[in-house]
Amino acid sequence: MAAEASAAEHAPTAGEYIVHHLTHLSTGKPKGLVDFSVINFDSVIFSSLIGALGCFLLWKAARKATSGVPGRFQAAVEILFEMVESQAKGIVHNAHSRKLVAPLALTVFVWIFLLNAMDLLPVDLLPLVWEWVYGLAGHDPSHAYLRVVPTADLSITMGLSVGVLITCLVYNVKIKGLGGWIHELFAAPFGDHWALYPFNFAMQIVEFVAKTVSHGMRLFGNMYAGELIFLLIALLGGAFTLSLTGFALAGLHIVAGTVWAIFHILIITLQAFVFMMLTLVYVGQAHDSH
Repeated sequence: MAAEASAAEHAPTAGEYIVHHLTHLSTGKPKGLVDFSVINFDSVIFSSLIGALGCFLLWKAARKATSGVPGRFQAAVEILFEMVESQAKGIVHNAHSRKLVAPLALTVFVWIFLLNAMDLLPVDLLPLVWEWVYGLAGHDPSHAYLRVVPTADLSITMGLSVGVLITCLVYNVKIKGLGGWIHELFAAPFGDHWALYPFNFAMQIVEFVAKTVSHGMRLFGNMYAGELIFLLIALLGGAFTLSLTGFALAGLHIVAGTVWAIFHILIITLQAFVFMMLTLVYVGQAHDSH
């Protein structure tokens, strides 16, 4: 009885459980919404490893490609490639630009899909492994923080969207020339008149900022919400006891977890597709003149 009371005393509350799972393995606590001095090591490590895995899968598909009847893996990659290529042709009409843009869009889709798919792992699996390793190193396991879904980290999604912004700026200068793009910044969308230059420039800056922020926030918001729902479902299983209510909660945990995981497959695929499509749209807009 004393052991059970001690375990209950040290068991985390629902709020503490969620806060622990939503805390990053990082250099420190951010001092605001934006703090460039803080590095989330878990997001960086998982993003790098999964990015390498995505490159390996695509390389393997290209290496084993044959002109005969393709296997299932090759067929899946070919279908994905043709889908991205057709979308790129419909949005980016410059054939020379598509030689870079189409592979970029394919990489974006595969990378973000795999990052999102980390949400399908049991929420306690990797954190418990990390707590075990942390404890072996002589540290307090309760301070072993780890988040495994990089796209539920705002710094990752905003980093991806800023990368798209830089690509768009490069194509603006490449297609229109530096002078032509600067002229467009001041001459559109209201007209080429000196009195309208300040308003045109302000609107252009607002457009660039709004597209970049919404691009990253959309992915982050959806994946953060999905991660939070998985944590809430996990709490149902954590409330299991040898009672009718306990068995009911355990059954609800299994049913809700299964249903949400199946539905989440659609979400992670859709979010990767939306991010890819917006990337193509923004790069395509960089080719258009106002």
